[in-house]
Amino acid sequence: MRLPFRKRPAKPAGHRMNQWKGPRAAQVAGQRQQARRSRLATGCRRALRLAGWLAGAALVLWTGMAAVRGLGPVIQRGLEIRDVRVDGIHQVTKQEVLDRLALKQGLALHEVSLPYLAERLQAHPWIKEATVERLPLHELRVTIVERKPAAIARAGSEYMLTDDEGVVLARLGGRDEPALPLLTGLDAKALLRGEKPLRQTMQSSIALAKAMAHSVDGRVEIDLSNPAGLVASAKGVRFQFGSDALLDQWDRFTKVKAASRITTLEGKRREGSEVDLRYDNRVIVRERG
Repeated sequence: MRLPFRKRPAKPAGHRMNQWKGPRAAQVAGQRQQARRSRLATGCRRALRLAGWLAGAALVLWTGMAAVRGLGPVIQRGLEIRDVRVDGIHQVTKQEVLDRLALKQGLALHEVSLPYLAERLQAHPWIKEATVERLPLHELRVTIVERKPAAIARAGSEYMLTDDEGVVLARLGGRDEPALPLLTGLDAKALLRGEKPLRQTMQSSIALAKAMAHSVDGRVEIDLSNPAGLVASAKGVRFQFGSDALLDQWDRFTKVKAASRITTLEGKRREGSEVDLRYDNRVIVRERG
């Protein structure tokens, strides 16, 4: 039996490669070898050039560091802080400011943190704001905004000087300052800790005392023992206030007084009078025994 002829599968078509023979083949091989050597030489030159740049940069860096080390003391002496100018002080002394700054001898201008120094100064009870600036070549300028005494706070038997924000400026012991409004009914520990609710009550009370001073005679005293119902007095006349909008309540009284010609605060009859401002749209005047 005769087997059928079996064909082999055809190879896929591809690019034709020219292969030279004889002298032409040797010439092509030489050209290829020369091209490889040229590429290798170019790569070597690039590597050497890069290494040279790196070595040069390292040399420059090392030289710079050595120069900085050598010039460091010179720069330090050239920018050393030699003077501190303090502006705006009245209650605070310059020595207190210097003590708060605590600058080390030989410290340079560029080595100090201005916000940090200002924060240290503002920790002083009399300093409300502090600004620190560098002045060429050896000077620091400190500008101080001091707190101003606004009231006397009495806690027990001790008197304390405060500003209009309720910040304690000084402890006076048993000594009073009659020229300033008096705040009573305070807790000494809460006052010294500067608790926020108490300070807010003191701020509004001091603002009220300043407003009252324009319309009443004598020293204004405000009892803060009950924050929900403050009691102010001046020359024996008591004023009862609600807890909110103290200035609005006082403004209502002054308008009603001017319109109705209230004579409660005039003459001999004013001693023992009481004015109640705790109710909206009302001004109640009572005569006490």
